This record gives sequence, C-alpha cells and structure tokens, in this order.
Amino acid sequence: MTQEGSAAEQAVSRALRDNLGQVQRAASELNTAMADLVSACGSSRPVNALSPLLRAQTAAASLSASLEVLTRFVTASVQPAYRAVVEEAVARVTVPPPVETIPMPAPAPVPSVPPPMVPTPMMAEPVAPPPEVEVAPPPPPPPPPMIQPEMMAAPELPPPVEVAPPPPPPPPLPPSVSAAAFDVKSLPLDEQELHRRANRVAKVTMQDIKMLKPDAVRQGREHKDLCKRLKDDMDKGRKEYERRFKAIFSHPVDYFYDWAVEILADGDPSALGEYPYPSPKFQK
Repeated sequence: MTQEGSAAEQAVSRALRDNLGQVQRAASELNTAMADLVSACGSSRPVNALSPLLRAQTAAASLSASLEVLTRFVTASVQPAYRAVVEEAVARVTVPPPVETIPMPAPAPVPSVPPPMVPTPMMAEPVAPPPEVEVAPPPPPPPPPMIQPEMMAAPELPPPVEVAPPPPPPPPLPPSVSAAAFDVKSLPLDEQELHRRANRVAKVTMQDIKMLKPDAVRQGREHKDLCKRLKDDMDKGRKEYERRFKAIFSHPVDYFYDWAVEILADGDPSALGEYPYPSPKFQK
C-alpha cells in the first residue's frame, strides 16, 4: 500500500468518524421515539400515539438520509477516478510547495570620479532676542477660616443595631421527603433510561384515569378515598408498571405514587386515602 493510498484512506475514515456522532444521535432519537410509542400504545386513547409516531418518522428519515450520504461517499471513494482526485488533494495538503529563491541583483559599480564640491552657505546675521516681559506674581491665598470650639464636637453615633440570633436548624426530613434527594444522574445509563420511561408511563396512566373518570376523581378528592374508588383502573396500571420497571423498585422513588398525588389528588396526598401498593416512600 503506497503512502498516498494510506493518506486517502485515512481521510475517508476521518470523515466517517466525524459524521458518526450525527448518526448515533439520530439512532438514539429513533429509539426514544419508539419507546414512547410503545408506552403510548398501552393507553386507551389512540391520539396519544400521534406525537411519538411523528417523532419516530422524523428520526427514521434523518437516519436514512445520513446513512445514504455516507454510503455514497464510501462507494465513490473506492472508485479509481475519485481515488486519484482524493490522493491528489491529500498530497497537495500534506506536501508544501517548493520555495522559489529570487536571485539578488549585483551591486552597482562605484564611480572613480569624486563628487563635485557643494558651496558652503553664508552665515546669516544673528537675530536679537525679544525683550523680557515682567509677569506680576499671583496674589497670596486667603487665610483658612477659624474653626469655632462648638464645631469641633464629636459627631453623634447611631444607636446600636440589635442582631437577632440565628434560627435553630431545621428538623430532619422524613424518609418520604429524603427520597427526593435521590440523584438519578449518578446511575448507569440503562438505569437512567428505565427511570425516565417509568416516570412517563406513570404520568400517562394517571392522565388517562382522570380523563376517563372525571366524576369518580372529583368525588374521591372530596371524600379522600381516590384509591378505593379507582381501584380497578389503578390496579391495572400498577400491574403494568411493576411488570415493566421491577428492576428499579429498590430505588427510593415511586413515580406511580408521585403522579397519583399530582394528577388525581391535585397535590394533596391525603386525598388518596390508603395507598394499597408497596412503595419505598413509606419505608422507614
């Protein structure tokens, strides 16, 4: 393999590596859209699948276009004619052009005849300096004013400001509140993806229950027994939630409970009544 051929192949490989990130981003967006589509298909409303379908179609078109461009580029790079053009361009970039040396002109010969004598100009007559002008001295500054004894009194100091003592430290948070400090970003990428999907599935489930049974939700808020009134729908959603995201049940988060409080109970945990599902929110 010649040096020019290796340089051409390295240029093509470098171009592929530079465009690999765009292909990976398009593939990741397609996977995310497909996961959202699978979650939306579990809903009873077909309109929920429209947005994931559009995102998946856009990501697939972008991925297909990127792969087609890269395929044509690699196919053309192995052709002899295109390869010669690439090798010539690489050689022109890597090999600097030769520097042309410009010959210096020969010095002119020095004439042997001495130059003519330049006549010396006649000295001009001296000019008398102008007469000195006497400038009057400036007047002396006025004396400083006398300071009266009463003006030299010490200024009045402001009254001292009372500083309030610092507030006592806050009491320790209960286990359900301390779980909110759980950092999902510290987990591996696959577990972070499970947390993101679990959060979205729980939110869609609670939105469907609120949309399909608004009267039961309203009465459950008034009587504070939402879990009892919506037991069939919540059992069905919880069963699917546990089946898909059992791998993260040991983590101190419960997206099913959080979205039930936020959407069904309108932010009031007591409106749920007795929460019938095991949750790390209530573990001591």
